[in-house]
Amino acid sequence: MKHWIERIAYELKEWDVAEHVVASGTSISGSIHIGNSCDVFIANSVGKALKREGAKSKTIWIADDHDPLRKVPYPLPESYEKYLGIPYSQIPCPEDCCDSFVEHFQKPFLETLDDFGIELETYSGAQMYKDGLYDDYIRISLEKAPEIREIFNKYREHPLADDWLPYNPICQECGRVNTTFAYDYDGDTVSYRCQCGFDGTMDITSGNGKLTWRVEWAARWKIFGITCEPFGKDHAASGGSYDVSSVISQKIFDYKAPYPVPYEWITLKGDAMSKSQGVFFTPGQWLEIGPAESLNYFLFRSKPMKHKDFNPEMPFLDFIEQFDRVEQIFFGKEEAASEKEEKKLKKIYQMSQINEETDIPFRPSYRFLTVAYQIAGDNLDKIFEILKRNSQLPDKMGAMSFAELSDNQKDQLEKRVTQVKNWLETYAPGFVKFQVQEKLPAVDLSPAQVGFLKDMADLIEAKDINPEQLHDEMYNILRNHDLKPQKAFQALYRVLIGKKMGPRAASFILSLDKDFVIKRLRREE
Repeated sequence: MKHWIERIAYELKEWDVAEHVVASGTSISGSIHIGNSCDVFIANSVGKALKREGAKSKTIWIADDHDPLRKVPYPLPESYEKYLGIPYSQIPCPEDCCDSFVEHFQKPFLETLDDFGIELETYSGAQMYKDGLYDDYIRISLEKAPEIREIFNKYREHPLADDWLPYNPICQECGRVNTTFAYDYDGDTVSYRCQCGFDGTMDITSGNGKLTWRVEWAARWKIFGITCEPFGKDHAASGGSYDVSSVISQKIFDYKAPYPVPYEWITLKGDAMSKSQGVFFTPGQWLEIGPAESLNYFLFRSKPMKHKDFNPEMPFLDFIEQFDRVEQIFFGKEEAASEKEEKKLKKIYQMSQINEETDIPFRPSYRFLTVAYQIAGDNLDKIFEILKRNSQLPDKMGAMSFAELSDNQKDQLEKRVTQVKNWLETYAPGFVKFQVQEKLPAVDLSPAQVGFLKDMADLIEAKDINPEQLHDEMYNILRNHDLKPQKAFQALYRVLIGKKMGPRAASFILSLDKDFVIKRLRREE
């Protein structure tokens, strides 16, 4: 059984090339999020799969930082509208913390690459123009402008003007690049006019201009020898960028178009991600609440063109539980429902791994840690004891103390606790949050509820009991008092956390100090 990433690598292996170059690119128009960085994650994984197939391969990333600003990204002020139409590479940093607008939005993303095990060569589109890498391709495009116009017009409702050229100078008057129209050239000098009213010339070797996108895309395929490139579904539409660039690549630059890997957009809580509206979720934000492998799992568990929606709130707990189960199955710590499911899940996890680990990471239940953390805070020793009391540890750790853990295990526990803490503080809905009350809350309880709590206290005082046993005994006791479960649990939660609802009762009670629980259930101060 091959994963879709492996199938791409298998097909690419048959190409007659000395080295595969898997490309990715991102427009630096604002924060780089998990939607528009899919290119990078997919490209990295395809590159790794090619190497496993024995092929020579490298991965590159091109920052499309010479494109014009079309919308002011969140959270920049409206004053940045004065930069609309100006290349990102020529806009200042919005907070004076970096050298430029591009660095401000690019740096946080690039700093996460090591965490995700992504190795790639990085390039700046603007720098490529300044360094002259596009010069020959601009010359070819100007010479073959009639042919390029003809290709474009096959996919257009309204044909391009007869004097249209596939190059946009940056206006030396207003600084914009999307408002200029190149209409003539002589050698390396292009004549253009701008909507601002300026009419002038531009030397293509200055780097102060750019090829129109679909020509530029085709040119850089040949510049780098690109053999595979993932991209968003908008480019993959019939008659879209990939179709047009493929023809230009073949007919104008005599280069075979790379293997396409189109992907569907990722939505955030059902809404399209938008840098201008502030609707996005970055890889850095992901690392704050979950392991790096879990983002790979999110991206690779289904085919790239299948819709994916991410919700960092309550659904995230279910998602992390799924990821943890797949990890347990991969390392043989849990059985899958069938042999077919086992093969499928193991293959997905293999594609999601950052490093090829031989030992399962120490990652206690995320959901359970949301309870343990709210009881013990940052005290890892106490959290470890809570895990032990609730049978939440691997068998070999059951008899260990926190001090006996290896440094790596301690670091792994601390990392997951920190992620749980960040999730609770940032995304958890109110009903998940609680605080154990230091003093007995003033609550009105029925005689049946009082009797239920007293018998619960007697049970806990008399026996060492595990969560499953306590759960069963709780139901026996509430039936003895002719109480409905809802009323019985409300009594528990009210005296312990001052709320009508709370975490799973049995494991929650066993996570608290035994003497404290006994006194509180007996309603003693």
